[in-house]
Amino acid sequence: PRAVAALVALSFSGAIGLTFLMLGCALEYYGVYWPLFVLIFYFICPIPHFIAKRVGDDSDAASSACRELAYFFTTGIVVSAFGFPIILARVEAIKWGACGLVLAGNAVIFLTILGFFLVFGRGDDFSWEQW
Repeated sequence: PRAVAALVALSFSGAIGLTFLMLGCALEYYGVYWPLFVLIFYFICPIPHFIAKRVGDDSDAASSACRELAYFFTTGIVVSAFGFPIILARVEAIKWGACGLVLAGNAVIFLTILGFFLVFGRGDDFSWEQW
């Protein structure tokens, strides 16, 4: 079915994003594992959305303050995840090539997270709550 195909595609894209992140850390030329701290941003990125979904009222209003605040915090988390490897490269803690690989991994992972919420967050016959 459609849900299984979407889940397989999202799993595959998540694996590609994590591969970019690992290549930025583990290649012998780079060899520094500081960029792995980006994983923290991956885990905390959906938290504002979950809180806003629980706390916010269930009305179908075009916007709510709680949802807008969640978007604001999520944007801050995503921008921080992209800024962190750039700062590490700027202070020469990692090489710029590793920074590029981590940024590519960030783009793929955050698009995967967005795709997950677009596919499973609608609340129709299947949703993320059943997983």
